[in-house]
Amino acid sequence: MSPLRTHAPVIEELWALLSSYRHEIRTATETRLRSVAGTPPDERLLERLSEPFDSVDDAAERLANAAAHLRDRSDRRSVFLTVYRTMTEAVRAGIDSAAFEDPEWIRAYLVTFAEHYRRALLAFERREFGAVPRPWRIAFAASLRGETLVTQDALLGINAHINYDLTYALEEVAIDPNREAKRADHDRINDVLERLTDVVQETLASVYGAEGISELDAALGEFDERLSLSGLAGSRHFAWRNAVLLADWPSWLATRYVDWRTRTIATGVASAILAPGLDATVAERLRDIESEGTTLSSFDTVFRRRARATVGIL
Repeated sequence: MSPLRTHAPVIEELWALLSSYRHEIRTATETRLRSVAGTPPDERLLERLSEPFDSVDDAAERLANAAAHLRDRSDRRSVFLTVYRTMTEAVRAGIDSAAFEDPEWIRAYLVTFAEHYRRALLAFERREFGAVPRPWRIAFAASLRGETLVTQDALLGINAHINYDLTYALEEVAIDPNREAKRADHDRINDVLERLTDVVQETLASVYGAEGISELDAALGEFDERLSLSGLAGSRHFAWRNAVLLADWPSWLATRYVDWRTRTIATGVASAILAPGLDATVAERLRDIESEGTTLSSFDTVFRRRARATVGIL
């Protein structure tokens, strides 16, 4: 199949969404950013993330510290970080167990990928919004303002990091030489992530209860299925295809096209996650469930315990 046709229906649908609601999306994003701009930066978070990651161990440790710090402050950006630091640790465990053909490339891949997140969060916390990719502006601002549900916090971060950041991380670490071996290692990560995706769903079910998660699943699941982005593997394939285009096509053509389709997918999905079509009564009930307990710490505790049992991380 031609690269131009890969995810073409998805891009066309999201482009239509952005075209139809561009003013509303821009206005909502600007409103969120204005409200955040007036709040002081978190100096301790800035201190933790000011220096680039120099290894997988460094990235895993500082991501964990940042997650704990945000959780202690009841900052909902901790939800994605709980998932992300666990995914990083799971892939690191795969490196230690010789699961990859090119472990050095995977180490560089993990650190470079984490750097994209670190730089986005650091720029946002410094209120340098122009340096923050659009999907991350939407995700960080919505979570920081507390207008999201836990499942939206997780999905917003996963979308921005995989549907947007991963394309550029792959470009930086280079998919050549030995492209097929690197593609095989890229795909091996999918196995770990798919198991952790199941853990996310199980954890959300324990937070919301069976009735709540089934209602939320119905609202978000239809959107996911319609856009053919129901799994992380699909989004990661999208990023790999972008990396192939950037490697194989003339830069004058590939850069503009890849930037457009990556931005369209990631921004469109972020906007849709924040408007999933939940019935107002259902949304209110889910917010009530979250407000009844220590949702952020409960999510972290349950997710980490289930992840250890599922993928064997420490």
